[in-house]
Amino acid sequence: MSARIPLVLLACGSFNPITNQHMRLFELARDHLHQTGSSPRLKLLCGADFLDTFKVPGLWLDDHVEEVAGRFGLVCVSRGGLEPELAVHESETLSRHWRNIFLVREWVRNETSATEVRRALRRGLSVKYLLPDSVIKYIHQHNLYTGDSELKNKDVLLRPLTKQTEMPVKTLDD
Repeated sequence: MSARIPLVLLACGSFNPITNQHMRLFELARDHLHQTGSSPRLKLLCGADFLDTFKVPGLWLDDHVEEVAGRFGLVCVSRGGLEPELAVHESETLSRHWRNIFLVREWVRNETSATEVRRALRRGLSVKYLLPDSVIKYIHQHNLYTGDSELKNKDVLLRPLTKQTEMPVKTLDD
């Protein structure tokens, strides 16, 4: 058996709620990096839908994208009809750092959407096999994603979803 390469994958996103497909991202990225012999220190792990957010005006500060793509790199797992290659091509920053961006193709189609899972829960439908059983249990114990809980938080905008304003940019070295 060949020696394993140390690997740290950092994922961000709402994971709201976390689905089995979210967990699969880690497996696919790990397998890809081990098979290609890459020796990453730290990489941002994301789905193709997340990669598309880099081109939303005002959502990301250019310096942040530069630091993530240039200093650390990304592992992006394909999803559905999204084209991560196009997102890299259309971004000056991402295309400049294309050697530091690993695009991983998921050959087993799984269109699990956290948005659709929340909708099913709100309607009282089963989400078995879409979410880990422990997550389903937690959701039911805490009465999450019900019509009442959604109404209670309807006007709350989570900080990661707000657009960036002109603020001083701090790097990880600051």
